[in-house]
Amino acid sequence: MQPFIFLFILLVIGMIAKNHSLIVAVLVLLFVKSIGVGSKVFPYLQQKGINLGVTIITIAVLVPIASGKIGFKELTESVRSIYAWIALLSGIAVALLAKGGVTLLAKDPHMTTALVLGTILAVSLFKGVAVGPLIGAGIAYVIMKIVDIFS
Repeated sequence: MQPFIFLFILLVIGMIAKNHSLIVAVLVLLFVKSIGVGSKVFPYLQQKGINLGVTIITIAVLVPIASGKIGFKELTESVRSIYAWIALLSGIAVALLAKGGVTLLAKDPHMTTALVLGTILAVSLFKGVAVGPLIGAGIAYVIMKIVDIFS
């Protein structure tokens, strides 16, 4: 019963915050749990969900290339801009942080609870995007490594 109550609370938060991603995610999980296939579906989603989500995001990011809106001309023009270089370096930094996040979540799954709570708050209250646990774990990983160096 506790998972239903928790998910219902998240649904209400999503509705108050008008966060469609959170609402859809909670409704899907409630549906899966309600029809009794959670024991089969949840482990798969927990294990592969992040990779599936990243794949979908990657597809969305590549659509302008596939549609022809971004080509080699736009690419060469963009590297002349300082902002493009900032974006390039930011992309590299985020990818490396996410890699550390995957490592941390694999080594210490208990971190997931705090990271998920932080993500829920950011998604529901600040209209954030739910990639927070991975990036958050990556940031935590880097900070933990720095703390280890000075300990």
